[in-house]
Amino acid sequence: MLESLNKTEQQALSKLQHAADSTALKEWRSRHLGKESALLQALGSLGSLPAEDRPAIGRRANEIRRALEAACQQRADELRGTEFDPAPAVALDVTLPGRPVQRGRLHIATKTLRRIYAIWAEMGFQVYRSPDVETDEYNFELLNIPAHHPARDMWDTFHTDTPGIILRTHTSPGQIHAMREYCPEPIRVILPGMCYRYEQITARSEIQFNQVEGLAVGKNIRFTDLKGTLSDFARRMFGASTGTRFRASHFPFTEPSAEMDIECFLCSGEGCSVCKYTGWLEILGCGMVHPTVLQNGGYDPCEFTGFAFGMGPERIAMLKYEIEDIRYFWGNDLRFLEQF
Repeated sequence: MLESLNKTEQQALSKLQHAADSTALKEWRSRHLGKESALLQALGSLGSLPAEDRPAIGRRANEIRRALEAACQQRADELRGTEFDPAPAVALDVTLPGRPVQRGRLHIATKTLRRIYAIWAEMGFQVYRSPDVETDEYNFELLNIPAHHPARDMWDTFHTDTPGIILRTHTSPGQIHAMREYCPEPIRVILPGMCYRYEQITARSEIQFNQVEGLAVGKNIRFTDLKGTLSDFARRMFGASTGTRFRASHFPFTEPSAEMDIECFLCSGEGCSVCKYTGWLEILGCGMVHPTVLQNGGYDPCEFTGFAFGMGPERIAMLKYEIEDIRYFWGNDLRFLEQF
């Protein structure tokens, strides 16, 4: 039995030298130190040997196992050194072109938002941030939308486990925050941020989207100021020759209310598939701040007036760059993102 164990050791050490890589070494270890190896089988059969032979054979088998494990570890260290040796030095050709480095770029939504910020900054508006998580009071009631009012059907609201706490459905509650902070001073702010609505996701609608709210409050502000300000924004955003028009609409927190269209910049108003052959593209809603909202913000509606507007940057980007599906903004598809 001892001669068989010695022979097993010699054969294992001999084959170990032929293990040229880590894969071969793994196979060697499985064959000579694994559960099916001759060495482990010999240790398992000690119980069938005569009692007087067991100590010597068991001791020798354990010595061989430790020796093989040490030899295997040594061989692994040798192979690790050779497998990770750097490539042999070669002459450096400095005339070869360098490896191209991919550059990160701004997301198209971020680029559009920054352009909007820059335009409104040039017109004297500052950025005002308001929370994404709002109370029902700020999101609806203080904006002239009391409980059970049918206008609430316009916003599919995400509610939380805490009664009265919701994800904001629009950036308009920021109007109340801004007015209560700056009252009685005049205000010119834009309120950008993410909005959330429980809607069916389609090519034209998402459950989350950016919105930029605008608010101006002061004395003697008229609807003509609103029209002139928004028309100037459209010319700065889409081009100096951009035409605009206003259509009557309804929003609970403005009176009167309107929606603004711009002349289609693709067909110059002649009609195409993008503008649905009307020659016009809707880009925002607006109106004069409702007296009730002014009063809720702390201003005397008999002394102060104001206008407000809300626009969707993704919609503006879709119109400007002919993007057909709003889901592309959140899909993280490099084929889409690298176009911009």
